[in-house]
Amino acid sequence: MVKEEILKALRSSGGYVSGQELCEKLGVSRTAVWKAVTKLKEEGYEIDSVSNRGYRLRNLPDVMTEAEIGSRLRTKIMGRNCVCFESTDSTNIQAKRLAEQGAPHGTLVCAEMQTEGRGRRGRAWSSPPGEAVYMSLLLRPRVSPEHASMLTLVMGLAAARACNELLGRDAVGLKWPNDLVIDGKKAAGILTEMNTEIDCIHYVVIGTGINVNTRTFPEELSQAVSLYQAAGQRLLRAELIALCMEYFEKYYEQFEKTEDLRELKEEYEKLLVNKGKQVCVLEPGREHTGTALGINDRGELLVELPDGQVEEVYAGEVSVRGVYGYV
Repeated sequence: MVKEEILKALRSSGGYVSGQELCEKLGVSRTAVWKAVTKLKEEGYEIDSVSNRGYRLRNLPDVMTEAEIGSRLRTKIMGRNCVCFESTDSTNIQAKRLAEQGAPHGTLVCAEMQTEGRGRRGRAWSSPPGEAVYMSLLLRPRVSPEHASMLTLVMGLAAARACNELLGRDAVGLKWPNDLVIDGKKAAGILTEMNTEIDCIHYVVIGTGINVNTRTFPEELSQAVSLYQAAGQRLLRAELIALCMEYFEKYYEQFEKTEDLRELKEEYEKLLVNKGKQVCVLEPGREHTGTALGINDRGELLVELPDGQVEEVYAGEVSVRGVYGYV
């Protein structure tokens, strides 16, 4: 907590902040301030310490730590309990472990890199260090189990809005049900996992991977794109995470109230790149095409078939892609 408040003070000041001022503001000793600053330096922050002037943050490093994320949060619940790893198997696995240990609703797990990152339907998710956001949010929803799958769309909307705010323009769209795209290429993916019984949810874990500062991708990832490539400059991942949590908390409150997407549907469809496009619906043992019309209140994709009938496509094990490509 002390580290978070020191970071807030140094960022807002832009110059030197005296140790005495920090002591009075935080209600702690000079020694406590010194220890917190020392720890921040160990975590990669460049902080000048000058006698009779105090402390100054020399630059804003792109680090993902509990203190950095916490110092940027404006939420009541989401992300307030935060655990960060330099490396882990996957943030979803860690979040599920924490859930089994009783971690609270809104717990956020982040990692610099993953060794066993996974996407939808068991696909591997490339997770190199220092470039992307790998995060998982633990929820204990008070909704019916059959409604929980809509949380993938809630997170997709939140992440897209957060990315666009950081970029300063509406560059990021949504490819139903779980991808964020820029100019027809994949910028992020979402994987939601649940522990439920017939009539109750024990917990839900929403994993989100966002390509943030990757400059180039290997040939096998030619359909991938990063926010850096869209912005032309490096972005602060902790700032993006905090924005995601802020938007998600807002949208989650609306979803929990109605247990559907009726209040989010219009906003979601504004970013839906499938809407009005010819799509191919890939179901096990069945492949067919139609025109995507949007989503319904349950988050299902509405697809008009060649005979004029409108099909409601439930995400589940179904994939949707463009007839002539990924989107």
